[in-house]
Amino acid sequence: MVRSFRPALLCAATLLAPASALAGEITLFEDAGFRGRPVTLRSDAGDLSRMGFNDKTSSIIVRSGTWEVCKDANYRGACRTLQPGRYSSMPGMNDAISSVREVGRPGHGGGDHRPYPPRPPRPEPERPYPGYPGHGGGHRPDANGAVLMFPDAGMRGRPVRLDREVRDLSRYGFNDRAESIVVNYGRWEFCVDANFRGRCVVMGPGSYGRLHGGLDRRISSVRRVR
Repeated sequence: MVRSFRPALLCAATLLAPASALAGEITLFEDAGFRGRPVTLRSDAGDLSRMGFNDKTSSIIVRSGTWEVCKDANYRGACRTLQPGRYSSMPGMNDAISSVREVGRPGHGGGDHRPYPPRPPRPEPERPYPGYPGHGGGHRPDANGAVLMFPDAGMRGRPVRLDREVRDLSRYGFNDRAESIVVNYGRWEFCVDANFRGRCVVMGPGSYGRLHGGLDRRISSVRRVR
């Protein structure tokens, strides 16, 4: 009986091996250079705050599979796809990752074979320029910079006018102060940390009477992306 049972066990193990081999593995590290507290994942994590690891990732090792890391929970916001390898730092996403999932493997998300839901569109202007309230000076903003950042909602207060990237708005005395924005031309990236780190949002031409998405009074750096 023992001899006849062993082939059955070997057959079952052979059938199970390919399925387990499909599972990917990724390790997130709290500090750059693969230092600090690690978290290893072998399945999707839609909200890293449940693991006490939201906005804490500074380096990553992908041991197998292809993984998508996103700045917002539930795979929203800016995302980046990582192949197997070692990522000793995460430029543009340092301390900003909130969700992680494996991609390119059918059925990895709880057996759901439907395509991923589309990501939400980038923020759109509340109303097109120039139909916005005056900011107190009576000036047309198109003659005063590509980007105007206002300290109050509704484009009120004395604005800061920008025509080029700024790595640290504290040099302008405007760090974490913007509540509304006008973009006259180009597409610009606004980030909550200096040097274009942390959460970032791209905005095109238009007026944004009140900032949302975690940007209100949190913008620290600005640069044109195209």
